[in-house]
Amino acid sequence: QVQLVESGGGLVQAGASLRLSCAASGRTFSAHTMGWFRQAPGKEREFVATISRSGSYTYYADSVKGRFTISRDNAKNTVYLQMNSLKVEDTAVYYCAAGTKPWSIASTTHPYDYDYWGQGTQVTVSS
Repeated sequence: QVQLVESGGGLVQAGASLRLSCAASGRTFSAHTMGWFRQAPGKEREFVATISRSGSYTYYADSVKGRFTISRDNAKNTVYLQMNSLKVEDTAVYYCAAGTKPWSIASTTHPYDYDYWGQGTQVTVSS
């Protein structure tokens, strides 16, 4: 069992930066592929970024590529999402997720690829 708690969301202006954190409980954090998803009002939950167990591999949605960076610190049981050059369309509730599937682009970009979810943190970007 893995419990995830996100933090770092808030209200910022377009062009600003935020860093989200996701702290995981348990001793098996390093055994999980991690991902970030987001969900805007009235829309489905969408993939943002994923990182492999060791942190060696990452993959991003086209909409955030070049602006967002996912990273992890296995010693701290934490995964991060650095968000730069934020846009109004980035406004959403951001969720981190942990999965047991071996990392690959095909198996880590859908919500059903993940087994555990945090409660989400709101990110609002104003114009």
